[in-house]
Amino acid sequence: MDAIFKFFSDHRTLREIFMLIINAGVVFFGIWLALWAERKLYKKILESKNNINLRYVEAFVRFTIIFIGVQTLIMGSPITQPLGRTLFGGTTVIAAIAGFAAQPVISDMICGLMLSATRPFNIGDRIELDNGMAGIVKDITVRHVVIRGLDTTDIVIPNSRLNGMIVSNMSTQHLKRSIKCKFSVAYNTDIDRAIKVVSEAIQESPYTIPGHPGKDGGEHYAPVYFLEFADSSLILTTTVYYAPTSHTEVVRSDVNIRVKRALDSHGIEIPYNYVNVVMNREMENG
Repeated sequence: MDAIFKFFSDHRTLREIFMLIINAGVVFFGIWLALWAERKLYKKILESKNNINLRYVEAFVRFTIIFIGVQTLIMGSPITQPLGRTLFGGTTVIAAIAGFAAQPVISDMICGLMLSATRPFNIGDRIELDNGMAGIVKDITVRHVVIRGLDTTDIVIPNSRLNGMIVSNMSTQHLKRSIKCKFSVAYNTDIDRAIKVVSEAIQESPYTIPGHPGKDGGEHYAPVYFLEFADSSLILTTTVYYAPTSHTEVVRSDVNIRVKRALDSHGIEIPYNYVNVVMNREMENG
């Protein structure tokens, strides 16, 4: 044993490397222990209240624990202290470069904090974005939000990007959910008859429910409105209500199928774009 101590005392660099390895082991164990305790604590809290604020705080605490652990390890050894001074102290130029490189990270962290504070949605809510993406909010971290899409596909969106989007919250915590549906019919269609056919088809769906407030104080199926002249069709619009346990894609698909079949069976044309080609007779003979 004395020989080992004498060997390390005579070889300073080796002694510092050995101490760095020991410190690394202690720090990594401390990080693991702190993360384990943090996870246990938040798991107990989240069982009673699983919301976006707690999720973001949990992610931020984990980030802080890892950052402090790595900083302690790097600054605690003479071998890595120069690197630590560069990373955590640094000159003005290095700090400016690091600040520029960290802009996306800082932006995501701040936007994540804003999402956590304003709470436009919670964990477990179903949201739809203005780019067409839709799914259940699964998690939020300091950098991104995870949305569970169709076929268990996870969509990872940076907080800064999500913060600038229009978000439609179709939360499963609501008693009813709704979607807007549009249907096209030809210009020569009897519009009153088309409205009736579409309305009946929607009411026949096993997924749709009354949700439109009526003058009698009760709830009814939403009326079908004729609101728009398109280039080659008349546009009928309505709101479809359904239970929070039903998937939006399933409801929309069932309604579209029933309306299509109903319009076909009643001889109501669903127009599509087509092109008339007119040829000059001289060109045809030439």
